[in-house]
Amino acid sequence: MNYILKLKLKLKHLHNRLLHSEPNKNRISILFLLTLLIISWMLTQAVKIHAANPGKIQEGIAREIIRFHVIANSDSDEDQELKIQVKDALVDYLKPSLKNTKDIEDAQSIISEMLPSIQSMATHIIEENGYKYNVTASLSSSYFPMKVYGNYTFPPGQYEALQVRIGNSEGRNWWCLMFPPLCFVDETYNIVDEDGEEKLEYLLTEEELDALKNEKVPMKIRLKIFDYIKKLFN
Repeated sequence: MNYILKLKLKLKHLHNRLLHSEPNKNRISILFLLTLLIISWMLTQAVKIHAANPGKIQEGIAREIIRFHVIANSDSDEDQELKIQVKDALVDYLKPSLKNTKDIEDAQSIISEMLPSIQSMATHIIEENGYKYNVTASLSSSYFPMKVYGNYTFPPGQYEALQVRIGNSEGRNWWCLMFPPLCFVDETYNIVDEDGEEKLEYLLTEEELDALKNEKVPMKIRLKIFDYIKKLFN
């Protein structure tokens, strides 16, 4: 007998006792225990939602997004600052071209056509700062570990990414979403682009979006818990 079935039987048993008990302390204790069991059951359902087919959920998310990945030459302060300058320039350069893009196929086509100019711009910024690092720009699939970005937690797995590698590419990297455009508007407070958020919500299924949201329990599950408790006390 699994955990969920045991919980359901306990809930049914306690509910019957509650219906036939007198309005005294015993009834209050049973009601309290019944509420705790319902919350436990609902939380178990929430865990099952997040645990169900995590690979398929990640693959579904990956099919709809393109990440932007800038990898520094090294972890020195100078190379990290150079990485940020390259990132800032490329975000400003690419955002207008991708702003009105409706699907990932269009975004892939636009980015692919712009790869030579992306590489040229990054090289120009690097040379302006007195460095002679080689730069490569590619649109390719790579493995990414779990990353938290604003209010979203992206599961680990393979993602397509616009990757800009500077020099030896041995330093800490920077990333955001190039499509839908979700790069931070204000990195100090992790404020993301509202248009990008709306597009992300449009592209993903409800299950995929729930998996991305950086919350322990999805809003729908929490609301159901409160509904059950409200019904009990009414």
